Amino acid sequence: MGGLGEIGKNMTAVRGGGGILLVDAGMAFPDEEMPGIDLVLPDFTYLRQHAGEMRAVILTHGHEDHVGSLPYLLREFDVPVFATKLTLGLVRSKLQEFGIKRADLREVSAGESVSVGGFEVEFVNVNHSIPDAVAVAIRTGAGLIVFSGDYKIDLTPIEGEPTDLGRLAALGEEGVLAYFGDSTNSERPGYTPSEKVVGETFREVFEKATGRIIVASFASHIHRIQQVVEAAKEHERLVAVTGRSMVRNVQIARDLGYLDLPSEMMVDQREIARIPDSDLVVLTTGSQGEPMAALSRIANGTHRTIEAGRGDTVVIAAHPIPGNERSVSNTINNLMKRGVEVLYSPLQQVHVSGHAAREEQKIVLTLLKPRYLVPVHGEYRHLIHHANTAASLGIPEENIFILENGGRLEFRDGLARRIENVAAGMFLVDGGGLANTADGVMRERQQLSADGMFVVIARIDAQGGQLLGDPDVISRGFVATQSSNGLMEEAVERVRGTLQDTARRHITDWGELKNAIRKDLSSFLFERTRKRPMIIPLIVEV
Repeated sequence: MGGLGEIGKNMTAVRGGGGILLVDAGMAFPDEEMPGIDLVLPDFTYLRQHAGEMRAVILTHGHEDHVGSLPYLLREFDVPVFATKLTLGLVRSKLQEFGIKRADLREVSAGESVSVGGFEVEFVNVNHSIPDAVAVAIRTGAGLIVFSGDYKIDLTPIEGEPTDLGRLAALGEEGVLAYFGDSTNSERPGYTPSEKVVGETFREVFEKATGRIIVASFASHIHRIQQVVEAAKEHERLVAVTGRSMVRNVQIARDLGYLDLPSEMMVDQREIARIPDSDLVVLTTGSQGEPMAALSRIANGTHRTIEAGRGDTVVIAAHPIPGNERSVSNTINNLMKRGVEVLYSPLQQVHVSGHAAREEQKIVLTLLKPRYLVPVHGEYRHLIHHANTAASLGIPEENIFILENGGRLEFRDGLARRIENVAAGMFLVDGGGLANTADGVMRERQQLSADGMFVVIARIDAQGGQLLGDPDVISRGFVATQSSNGLMEEAVERVRGTLQDTARRHITDWGELKNAIRKDLSSFLFERTRKRPMIIPLIVEV
């Protein structure tokens, strides 16, 4: 239902005789073609059609692309949610923001199994860029299917145990019917470096920096935050936290015991100006260049309590998500204009991925020995590269399914086949409300952003339909050029001619008058400018 041919809004429905399990309930961030949109959610249409079969939601970890649509989902479906301790902590905070107080949240641990809706679900420890990540093995009437979740094989993790390769091997011996595997880094050869590499870079940065240090990271990257805290301890720096999600997640991780940040090391934002620059490190949001995030406001000089300048060091400890490159670049440029030293990948190894590279994918495929593979979690090219890796290990090409959102597989008697797709568009969160992409809102916004708009105001005699005086034509966002001098006057003449023609034909229906204005003026403007602005006719009866 999401996560195929894209990064984000991961969601898969597993339907059997006992009902439907939903693995993850993620969201995505809007791209530049979605002006004004806050979030992008999977299409719930299929779930609504089978609402009586919904049994539970299973979460693999606490990142937004896997849990972000849960508040919207739980508004419609009263089902239990199974997740690990930190994942539930982050989810609980998110649900409170949405005013959802009675969700059925059930804590599980890696190594544990639960029975729900005729399925047996086992949780297997994996490493990712957030603690408490798990793979999910689901025993169904048709066989054993495994979802990797987001994972990498980190033999020296910051927290917890390495990925449980032994358990994955045991599942492989049991017999895996189908494996739904993370494909994000399938293009990258070799192995993803350990998170500890970033900790070594932080120590070097802290050793050299003489002024204030500001570290921007994903607020959910608790491992990264812990390494900043450890470097701060070694160099006797205090820690300030800014950015709403960073403040919230740091508090949750501290409360649940996933972040060792003593209270005596913490500085209130309002006290930052009183701390010598050499004694302070600031943890902040904004690693993706989000316009309203704390780092962007620091870069623009609009943050309420933090100013950055010469002598300060900013570390952007994250790679830009595809589509965010320009925003991140603008933030870096604005910081550098202020004299700040900015460190970012690939200049220094201040970020490593949380996803498995090609050799790690080979290890998991070899251990699980699945009969069928469904590459998930990635753009189309990522899915193809994952499929190619599996084929190189001997998995038959006909046993590898490259699906799109809405694609369905049926497993019966140990065999798999494609069946008819289901609805799998997207829903857009716009100011807290939901909008279907089919309602034309995005097309209108894109048209406005590209070509602008014309408002035509015509005063019409209510009895005879005659035009009374010249119509007014007002444009907004429509770029006039030297070659378009007199265009507005010509547009007025065109509208006058249209209305005179409709009057001769005794057309008095205002809907038809508006359509005539829209059609004639649109044709005229396209002939003259090759643009199609939005045209809004207003008829005033006199």
